[in-house]
Amino acid sequence: MTPVNRNKTVVAHSVNPHAPLHEVETNRALARWLAQILGLAYGGSYDEQQHAGLDLYWVPTQTLIGAEAALRLGVKGPEDLWGGYVEHDFICTKAIAHGLLNKDAVAPEGWSPLFAKLTRGAVLDGVSIFALKDARPAAEHLLYTGPIRLKPIHACAGRDQRVIKSLAQFDEVAAAPDAQTLFRDGVVLEQNLSEVQTQSVGQSFISGKVLSYCGVQHLTQDSEGLEVYGGSDLLVVQGGYIELLRLELADDVREAVRLAQVFDDAAHQAYPGFFASRRNYDVAQGLDAAGQPRGGVLEQSWRMGGASSAELAALQVFVEAPSTSAVRVSSVETYTDQPLPPGAKEVYRGAAHNGDFLLKYVTVHSYDG
Repeated sequence: MTPVNRNKTVVAHSVNPHAPLHEVETNRALARWLAQILGLAYGGSYDEQQHAGLDLYWVPTQTLIGAEAALRLGVKGPEDLWGGYVEHDFICTKAIAHGLLNKDAVAPEGWSPLFAKLTRGAVLDGVSIFALKDARPAAEHLLYTGPIRLKPIHACAGRDQRVIKSLAQFDEVAAAPDAQTLFRDGVVLEQNLSEVQTQSVGQSFISGKVLSYCGVQHLTQDSEGLEVYGGSDLLVVQGGYIELLRLELADDVREAVRLAQVFDDAAHQAYPGFFASRRNYDVAQGLDAAGQPRGGVLEQSWRMGGASSAELAALQVFVEAPSTSAVRVSSVETYTDQPLPPGAKEVYRGAAHNGDFLLKYVTVHSYDG
């Protein structure tokens, strides 16, 4: 990827007009930090009149969806943004990880059966559903081998998911007043693992630099007592997956990187209009209902995410110390008001999505190989 034009202005862009404050402010903080690292001007949040005629580099909160949106912003390829672009909404959700129930199942416009064929074995057992009529047969099929997890395709940070252990329990969900809407909007039914560890694998392509990483995610409790995303510990290298795999990595980490690569390659083949300069893949590894080890990619993030601050911290190290080949970085999200650890960089401190407190920060650690 070519370096960003030095005349570009970095702008934050909150795609969702109803986004919570912490998402908007995190977007602004990361865009400002990226501009500082690259030595570019920072233009604040995108304003159509204020930024008219400027050459912009975008840091959007969400994956850009549809040719019209990309054309309106002047985004032609991955060199124009830190994020991604897809032609249809479902492509940037959990939905593409699985196939449909059968050839007669309801599918969204643009659906490609090729993706599920290419990722067989790289994802967990599951079915993507876009109509209530397809839901019960899918649940019955999957429950035969053990508990399943129901995940609305647009939910994030582990919210709104539920584990279903029986058809009776599923029927309660299907009988709820909002069931028609829930399944029409898209739901994934997926085998549920126990003793799960979620690996983060990904790459960023920024201003001529390629960063590749692996690491683990952590959960934390929000102010309502729910277990949600709490941060990521990453090992980041300058270069591609080849450079990453040259390091001494545990076997389970190497397998997570392989699964992420299969998923990433499938996205390009099944959805050739897709492009992204920020690619993060969540890979679950745990035990299936029979107690056997199982792993698979859960979903992709072609947008600003929880690990983005850690990626920028690594980028800053590589820009300021070009001879550095690898670095360990950590992003943290906590719902407890507390002082920052020594050397940490604050990304956000303020109201959470529900009005309570949320703190986001990032730390850099040395890497001893």
